[in-house]
Amino acid sequence: MQAQDILRAITMKWVITISGLHGTGKSSVADIVAKRFGLKRVSAGVIFRELAKKRGLTLEEFSIVAEDDESIDRELDALLKTTAMKGNVLLDGQLAGWMAGDYANFKILLTASVDARVKRIAERDEVSLEHARRETLNREKSERERYLEFYGVDISDQSIYDLVLNTEKYDLQGVIKVLTTAIETFLEQSSDTTG
Repeated sequence: MQAQDILRAITMKWVITISGLHGTGKSSVADIVAKRFGLKRVSAGVIFRELAKKRGLTLEEFSIVAEDDESIDRELDALLKTTAMKGNVLLDGQLAGWMAGDYANFKILLTASVDARVKRIAERDEVSLEHARRETLNREKSERERYLEFYGVDISDQSIYDLVLNTEKYDLQGVIKVLTTAIETFLEQSSDTTG
């Protein structure tokens, strides 16, 4: 990709979203992809973890609190939407594609099996597989219910995404290569049709 292509992406106020369940690799790839395309990265997961930590709660506990306190999700989502409206950003989070809506130029969904995701989470958080599985499945159940109730969003619906990638099939560099190629191709073809 040429420097002028990156500049074109920035002047277009480009918005890329990377969504996926916990442990699919959103955070691992988001920083690299954002830097590659000169975009600011905003992570819903990082913000959510910081909010949980401020309250002295685990992610599982904070997810349960969020079930009854709609303002937590609304605050996160307002931030994501506002950021998307400004452009020149890569948003990552489970609902990033949904929240960015029409502001997003390219929406990516990362997938992986429960076993692969739990293994990654256990390694990252230095906890047992059993602990990671319990916390992840409980947290995802809570989130799935909240997203459906608050927004009418079924997070298993893949129809809004431009690219769905199973990250189990590749190492990190392979995932980056696939995503970079897809984004570059999209950008080139978009510039061909827009001038």
